[in-house]
Amino acid sequence: MTDLRAPVLIPESTAFHSVAVKWVRHWNEHLFSFAVERPASFRFRSGEFVMIGLPGEATDDGKPAKPVMRAYSIASPAWAEELEFLSIKVQDGPLTGRLQKVEPGDQLYLGKKPTGTLVLDALLGGKRLFLLSTGTGLAPFLSVARDPDVYERFEQIVVVHGVRRVNDLAWHDELSARLADDPLVADEAATRFHYLPAVTREDFHTTGRIPALIENGRLFQGLEGDARFDPENDRVMLCGSTAMIREIAAMLEQIGLIEGSNANPGQFVIERAFVD
Repeated sequence: MTDLRAPVLIPESTAFHSVAVKWVRHWNEHLFSFAVERPASFRFRSGEFVMIGLPGEATDDGKPAKPVMRAYSIASPAWAEELEFLSIKVQDGPLTGRLQKVEPGDQLYLGKKPTGTLVLDALLGGKRLFLLSTGTGLAPFLSVARDPDVYERFEQIVVVHGVRRVNDLAWHDELSARLADDPLVADEAATRFHYLPAVTREDFHTTGRIPALIENGRLFQGLEGDARFDPENDRVMLCGSTAMIREIAAMLEQIGLIEGSNANPGQFVIERAFVD
């Protein structure tokens, strides 16, 4: 069994940093968050993802095992001193089966090249920014929603998080409080940040899948502007299940919103690296 607390097993390389775990928070039996120290040279844009991993298990023939790496959206904003991540727990998963057991002080691999399309650079300016997520797709929007630049560019920021069960609503209390404890955006968020959690398999004040909330108008309640997406003023980011992304992307294209990218900003964006 690999000893996560032995830094010598995770040397700094041209591709990866060696970083220490700062804290771990278990939301329930299949969802957890963790944070690692941020190397002084590490730069990223809010909403990007990076590779996280652990050393591979030793092989019988004595050959060096390749690191086990997976892409994780960074949940902390670009100004933060530590890097947060949100992950599912897969008991027999090559990475998450071990990653869910990490503790403060353990060493992980951190890629040196963050990237992604869930960034402000990929969107045209507008008035309302909708951040639509399911499951751990919330992670990049925790980053975006705490970035002061977002409040410079948009009048309203709306985080929608769809899950199966109530206890899957990671960060529910912080988001419900409109980021009141955030050191940089608390004042702006108090009046301009909106949070809509939705549950599909348990009783809750908002139930149903995100596409249904769009169609019945629930998603727009309490917001200034139309009870529908407006191609001129609304911008949308999507992250989560492939089915949700494809369904809503098709809805957006049908009403005239154009998908953007880093090279060609548009009216909505998805993280294609996570879509099958």
